Amino acid sequence: MSSSTRNQSQKGGLPPGHLIHIGSKSSSDNKITVLDFSSDDVHQKDISSIDEIFTMEDKNSIKWVNIEGLSNVEQVKKIGDHFNIHELVLEDILNTNQRPKAEFHEHYIYIVLKRCEFEHKPFVIDYEQISILILNNYIFTFKEKPDNQFNPLISQLKSNKGILKSKTTDFIAYLILDTIIDEYFNLQEPLEDSLENIDNVLLKNPSTETLQSIQGIKRELIYVHKTVMSLREVINSLQNRDFTLINDKTRVYLHDLADHITRVNEAVDSYRDIISGMLNIYLSSVNNRMNEVMKVLTIFSTIFIPLTFFAGIYGMNFKFMPELEWKWGYYVMWGIFIIIPIILLTFFKRKKWL
Repeated sequence: MSSSTRNQSQKGGLPPGHLIHIGSKSSSDNKITVLDFSSDDVHQKDISSIDEIFTMEDKNSIKWVNIEGLSNVEQVKKIGDHFNIHELVLEDILNTNQRPKAEFHEHYIYIVLKRCEFEHKPFVIDYEQISILILNNYIFTFKEKPDNQFNPLISQLKSNKGILKSKTTDFIAYLILDTIIDEYFNLQEPLEDSLENIDNVLLKNPSTETLQSIQGIKRELIYVHKTVMSLREVINSLQNRDFTLINDKTRVYLHDLADHITRVNEAVDSYRDIISGMLNIYLSSVNNRMNEVMKVLTIFSTIFIPLTFFAGIYGMNFKFMPELEWKWGYYVMWGIFIIIPIILLTFFKRKKWL
């Protein structure tokens, strides 16, 4: 039983909104990074306690708080209490088994989605839940574990401050969403390599391991497809929902995100068709090999049927059989046993059955 399943079972019977972390425990300590977007610059700071955020409130700047690691339930509760976040939203943040969705509340937006990363060969995808809270002057991201996923985006924000002319939390949320969705394109290269390796084996000598690889990729693609479809619903709701935290300028960029998701979905559909074709090829290959085996066995049976016929006749216990007393009878029978297979094999070759 996985740790997330065990924690889920522990939650049984507890009242709604009871905060408990459901998911894998990170081996690293929680990490909190704050990016302060002032009028002309971006300041990055690592803090040790969530309480430091509450002393940094300044309506002239926007702050992106990135929390990596969810084992510290108390710090999530403090954020909820300070910013008046509903307890069910906090519960969803700590439960890493959520499906991608977007929820619109009175003064904030809650988004949850899955990032994906190619883990190792054979083709396996590692998923991580990322929750996003969009407020007026704050944006929070909650990740399951510390990693370097947002480092390129942070470097981009520091070096190219022109992209933050609007300096709104919804635009920063768009940049975060774009970073996460673009990672789905990174799956194409390892997936194509895995499919190419399977294709080579299918043409030579497919085995049970080949079938397991095909089934494994098929399962991963099914989950990716479900995740991408949910992501499309999230982006569509952000585009079409009339909400004060999302301005019209950002909606234009969200249209581009929707196009990215459509491209990912089309790629996933094409790969699913390819893997289904490979499964059919595998089954056909196995059937062909079975047919070859059955053909060889049939040929052997066909050759030995007349030989068995003659052996059965002369194996009978009749006293007066003329050939039994014949001096050359034994050698003649051997001649028949040799000539008949030669004739049959020649006939099979002319018919191209061999």
